[in-house]
Amino acid sequence: MYDQGPGAVALAAGGHHSLSLSPTQIVLTVVICALSALLVNMAVAVFHDGVRPFMLDYRQGRMKRREIATIAFSLSSGFIFGLGAPMAFSTGVLNPWLLFLPTDILGLLAPRRWLAPVLGAAWALLVIFGLAGATDAAQALPVDFLTAMQALSDPVMYLFAFFPAVAIAYQFGKARGGIAFAVEGLIMLATAHFWKSLFPGALAMAVGMAMLVAFAVRRDVVNRRTARAEAAARGEELPVVDTSAADSLFGENARRLRKYLPWLLLLGGLTGALCATGVFAGGEATSYIVQKGDMGNAAQIDFYRTFGFIPLIGLTSLASGVYATNGMNFVYAAGYIAAPNLLVGGVAGVVVFGVEVLALSQLGRLFAKVPSMQDASDHIRNAINQVLEIAVLFGSILAGMHMGGGVGVALVGGLYVLNEAMGRPVMRLAAAPCAVILVGIMLNLASWAHLFTPIKIAG
Repeated sequence: MYDQGPGAVALAAGGHHSLSLSPTQIVLTVVICALSALLVNMAVAVFHDGVRPFMLDYRQGRMKRREIATIAFSLSSGFIFGLGAPMAFSTGVLNPWLLFLPTDILGLLAPRRWLAPVLGAAWALLVIFGLAGATDAAQALPVDFLTAMQALSDPVMYLFAFFPAVAIAYQFGKARGGIAFAVEGLIMLATAHFWKSLFPGALAMAVGMAMLVAFAVRRDVVNRRTARAEAAARGEELPVVDTSAADSLFGENARRLRKYLPWLLLLGGLTGALCATGVFAGGEATSYIVQKGDMGNAAQIDFYRTFGFIPLIGLTSLASGVYATNGMNFVYAAGYIAAPNLLVGGVAGVVVFGVEVLALSQLGRLFAKVPSMQDASDHIRNAINQVLEIAVLFGSILAGMHMGGGVGVALVGGLYVLNEAMGRPVMRLAAAPCAVILVGIMLNLASWAHLFTPIKIAG
C-alpha cells in the first residue's frame, strides 16, 4: 500500500538498507561496466548526452581522446558524486550516474583498447565493495545520516509525477498547465483513495503525458491547417515536408550503428538483466520504488519519462554515429517488468536495443515532420530537472530534520543557500544531498565532542 512512501516506512521502523550484492549481481555489474567502457573507447556508445556530439569530432580526428575525457569529467563529476553516489547510499540501488558516467571517462582515458574494459571492471568493483563498506560504517555512526537520507524518497517519488503539468505550462501556457496540474492532482487523490495498491503518481503521470502529447499533436495539426489555408489563399500548394536532408545527414551514421549492432545488443541484454535483478534503476524516482521492490510501478514511471529523451538521444546518436549506453531508456522498463527473471530481462533488453537501433533512420524522418514533439522533449527535460531540484531539496530538508531537528534543518538549508550565493560550485540538483552528507559528518563530530545528542527516531 502507498499510504506512506518507502522512506517514511524505513524511517519509522528505523530500518537500514544494504548495498551488498549477490554473486550474480556482482558479475553482471562488473561485465556491464567493462563493456560500457570498451564501447566508449570504440566510439560506439556513450552515456552522457552532452558528450555524445563531441564523439563525431573524435571519430574524425578533430579532437583527441584526452580532450573529450576532460569535457566528460567536467560535465559528469557533479552527477557522479553529487547525485549517483548519494542516491546509491540512500537507496541501496545502483544507478546509471554512478556506473555509466565514470565508464565514459575511463573509456576515453584508456590509451589501449584492452585497458578500457579493465578500468571499467575495476570501477564496478570499487563501487560494489567501496560503497558497501562505507554504508556499513556510516550506519554504525551515532548519527545515521544514510538512513535519514531515505527521507528523500517521498518528495522525489510524488513530486516527480507532476513534471508533465510543468512541461505543459512552459510549452502551451499557464492555463493548460493549471488544468493539467488539477487533473493530475485529482487522479492522484482518487488513486490513493480507491486503488491503494497502486503508486498514486503512476496513473497521474500517464494522464499528464497523454495530455502533453495531445496538445503537441493538436498544435502541429493547427499549424499545418493554417499553412495550408495561407498557401491556398496565395494560389499555391503546401510543399511536402522534405526529409531528404535528414536522410543524407543521418544515413551514414545510422548504418555505422547497425554495423555495431551485435555489441549494442549485448549491452542492451546486460542492462535488461541487471534491471531485472532489482539492484539497478534508471531514474531518480524509480530508485526509491525499485528499493521497495515495486517493479510494475517503476516500469510505468521510467517508461513515461523516456519520451522526454527520445528526440535528444535519437538526434545526437544520428548526428554523431555514437549510440547511448542506456539506449532510449526503454530498456529500464523492460528489465523491471521481467524481474526477477534475469533471462527474460536479458532477452527483453536485446529486443529493445535492436528495435531502437534499427528504427533510428525512421525516427530521424519523423522528427522532421513533428516539430512540436521535438519542442515538447526539451520542455519535458527542463520540467524533470526543475521538479527534481525542488523534490530533492524538500527531501534533504526532511533528512536534516530526522538527523538533528531544527539544527539539522538549519544546517542543510544553510549549506544549500550558501552554495547558491557562491555561484553553485556544486550543481543545484546535487547540492542538497551533498549538504545532508556533510551535515551528517558534522553532527557525528559534534556528538563525539559531546556538543550534540543524536535524535532517536521513534518506532
